[in-house]
Amino acid sequence: MAQPQIIYSQLLLHYPAKAIFLCILIFISERSVAQNDSVAIADVKKFQTELNEQFRSKKESPLEPKDFKQFKAHDFFPIDLKYRVTAKFKRTLNEPVFEMRTTIPRQNPHRVFGIITFSIDDKEFQLPVYQSLNLMAKEEYKDYLFLPFTDLTNGEETYDGGRYIDLKIPSVDEIVVDFNKAYNPYCAYSHRYSCPIVPSQNHLEAKVLAGVKYLKKPSH
Repeated sequence: MAQPQIIYSQLLLHYPAKAIFLCILIFISERSVAQNDSVAIADVKKFQTELNEQFRSKKESPLEPKDFKQFKAHDFFPIDLKYRVTAKFKRTLNEPVFEMRTTIPRQNPHRVFGIITFSIDDKEFQLPVYQSLNLMAKEEYKDYLFLPFTDLTNGEETYDGGRYIDLKIPSVDEIVVDFNKAYNPYCAYSHRYSCPIVPSQNHLEAKVLAGVKYLKKPSH
């Protein structure tokens, strides 16, 4: 820590204007990072609030009646922005349509829309992201992308069938993926639902300690 202080002192002595300008840049940069982090945390909290509200709604909740009566809120991992990554996005062209397997057999046509590349704890990962042909026909979902994934928390802290993240088609070759917004399939809560089974290529050989937990039943 002493070295920067010496450098700043030398700058102030010999180049006062440059030193002041450098200090201003550092201050602005640190403040910008703090503001961006605050926005990201607020966005995750909004996601958590909306998910809890959905599960408390009689019209929208996937919970079985006995679980609905007991439900108060989901158990989430603490928000950790290391799991909010800016991934490289590579569009894949002319990918064939395939039927993504589901827990209850049904037509579920998808195609690989792109590949994302990102790092967590200095370890690089690649995952396919998918586009649902059923959803893309609906105006509100025309830019929707689907990221299912499994990781080393499954069957312990999280649902053994993996979790999902909703994304939107990016306009550039980067995309923000926030694992703090990972949620469970509906079939984690009720056998009434048919849920996409996470493809084997969407496995992360790491513990993703972010997003919704799963303790067999929602916390109450």
